[in-house]
Amino acid sequence: MLLLPLLLSCLSGLASPVEVKRPRGVSLTNHHFYDESKPFTCLDGSATIAFDRVNDDYCDCTDGSDEPGTAACPSGRFHCSNAGYRPQYIPSSRVNDGICDCCDTTDEYNSGVVCENTCKEMGRKEREALKQMAEVAREGFELKQTLMAEASKRKEEKQRELSELQDGKKSVEEKVEALRTLKEAAEKPEKEAKDAHMKAWEAQKMAEQAVKDQARAEEAFQELDGDADGLVSVAELQARAELDVDGDGILTEPEAQGLLGDSSQVDLAQFQSTVWAAIKEKYKGESLADAQPLPKTPMEEDPVPQPDPHLDQLSAEDDYDDEDEGEGEEEADEDGMDEEAKVPPTAPSSDDKAVEDESEKMPPFDDATQALIDAAQKAREQFEEAEKSLKETEESIRSLEKEISFDFGPHGEFSYLYNQCYELTTNEYIYRLCPFSRVSQKPKHGGSETSLGTWGSWAGPEDDKFSVMKYEHGTGCWQGPNRSTTVKLSCGKETLVTTTTEPSRCEYLMEFVTPAACHEPKEVIHDEF
Repeated sequence: MLLLPLLLSCLSGLASPVEVKRPRGVSLTNHHFYDESKPFTCLDGSATIAFDRVNDDYCDCTDGSDEPGTAACPSGRFHCSNAGYRPQYIPSSRVNDGICDCCDTTDEYNSGVVCENTCKEMGRKEREALKQMAEVAREGFELKQTLMAEASKRKEEKQRELSELQDGKKSVEEKVEALRTLKEAAEKPEKEAKDAHMKAWEAQKMAEQAVKDQARAEEAFQELDGDADGLVSVAELQARAELDVDGDGILTEPEAQGLLGDSSQVDLAQFQSTVWAAIKEKYKGESLADAQPLPKTPMEEDPVPQPDPHLDQLSAEDDYDDEDEGEGEEEADEDGMDEEAKVPPTAPSSDDKAVEDESEKMPPFDDATQALIDAAQKAREQFEEAEKSLKETEESIRSLEKEISFDFGPHGEFSYLYNQCYELTTNEYIYRLCPFSRVSQKPKHGGSETSLGTWGSWAGPEDDKFSVMKYEHGTGCWQGPNRSTTVKLSCGKETLVTTTTEPSRCEYLMEFVTPAACHEPKEVIHDEF
């Protein structure tokens, strides 16, 4: 952008050039080498020839400098003055080739081709374009000055906010530690009270279980004492095959005597203290035995079934459900049973199960214990809230420190790009640039996002460091390197991504326009040529 005013001044000067006599095809800066009053020395010093051999359509100098206006030398160059536009050099091979390369038509002086001098119009268009670019640069720089002022203000605010957070962090830490102490102090009596409640409940359950176990042992003793003599003998114990010791299905006399503590018989006290513990896991009391249906009277006997004429029509492949038949017989049997016999005594009712489940629930805490629990819970909530506040403060500090650490340009002009993203949509992809963060690519018609690199550093030349951004370590290419992106910044009144290309595999180039890249315009100096 610094060259725009100079180019404008040059073009305006060329609109009315000062004519200087020089051989055809020689630039104004080299005209002093071509003095007709003395021999010509090749510009590379390879030879000195008579001046009349200059532009004689024969190449005498190795550098072609003796033929600036002809096509005789392969390495020669023809200078187009292009008055009113930009001067330029063309290869001498294009001289008199029938194609007008110079807008002033001077390269076709002897080809017979009639060319139109377009330098004036091209100069006008060029000056207009440069003028517009200069205007964009001027307006962009004005925006940049606003960005710099805002950046300075924003940086001061961030620094102040960071200092306040850092100062406040200490008091939040102290509060957290104080609430931690209160929490731990409240949790200690809470734990003691809850442990005591748990122990009391477990002791209660054990006592209740002991009472139940004792009652069951007494019931079992009564059931085993077949002769009701107040003693359980070896013979009475042998009647219970389920108490078999070695798994052969028979409780032998020695085995039974062993269960009775090597005694031939035991009383209730001995049974409860010694025998019951050894047999209670295997013992099946009469209350657990399967209920047997009462015998039927002759009147209740099922009548002799008569053959069904339809049965003969059933094929051998017809399915016959034995279980359904059994269920039918069972229902028929139940019709002859009393109500008590219909329900097996071993099947617990839903009410019994509810009572059993309820007995397994720990009873509620007493008022004193509940008060300790409530106090501890309140202390925990206050501590957790303070700890959450501390974490949020620490996160804010880290975020501010990270933002402040970025190099946003000499005057912070690029800081407005932080935490912003800009997109460019092409036929296939949506490209997304988030300055100082990452670059990504996503298929336009659906698909996952691919990282084209994360923020690396400024990568412009030494004299214009902030003209190029480098993003590295993106998603790896298949059998290739990790993707990376170079972002070239240029001056503009808007902020947008203009183009994205992939010059080489997995290496992307993005053009990004921003007022922050504008330079201060120089004053226009009107030089006359």
